[in-house]
Amino acid sequence: MSILNSSAALIFNALGGLYLLAVLLRFLLQIAKADFYNPISQTVIRVTDPAIKVFRSFIPGYRGIDFSSLMLAFVVEAAAICILILLYGGSIPEISLILTWAFVGVIYFILNIYWWAVIASIVMSWIMAASGNMNPHYILRLIWQLTEPIMAPVRKVVPPMGGLDFSPIIFFVIISLVQNALTQNFGMGQLAAVIIGI
Repeated sequence: MSILNSSAALIFNALGGLYLLAVLLRFLLQIAKADFYNPISQTVIRVTDPAIKVFRSFIPGYRGIDFSSLMLAFVVEAAAICILILLYGGSIPEISLILTWAFVGVIYFILNIYWWAVIASIVMSWIMAASGNMNPHYILRLIWQLTEPIMAPVRKVVPPMGGLDFSPIIFFVIISLVQNALTQNFGMGQLAAVIIGI
């Protein structure tokens, strides 16, 4: 593979990853019932709206959940995999493999979003406590809204002890186990170059 193709693949992976991040954030923030008027929410909506409107015309929502964004993420992942395979000089495999890799890639990407969101919430909470400013920044408020629906059930199993919240540790263990299962069952290590989000 030429240096030009390699550079193009890296650039495409980065840009495709950013767009896929926006699409999946839109889906996850909607499920979490996050603040629609948060500046980040508004940015995500503006970036993803043109494509979402196309998919929404034939993919209905269900109980307030807009599945068109999830389907768009799946299509973006599948298309990105095909383009990256071509950029790396390979040939497109059968459609069933592409669909499987796209499904796993989207799941892996969602896990990564939650992983980094929880880390960001921990770090920003420490910064707030150290600075004495207990008025959360709008970014932190959105992160809390995103992570609370998944962290609350963990806290019920592992409640805070001695003022310390151990639920993130349990959460990270669960995420790691799921990611390892995906990696081992689907051989994701060999496909990391062509699947966005890994």
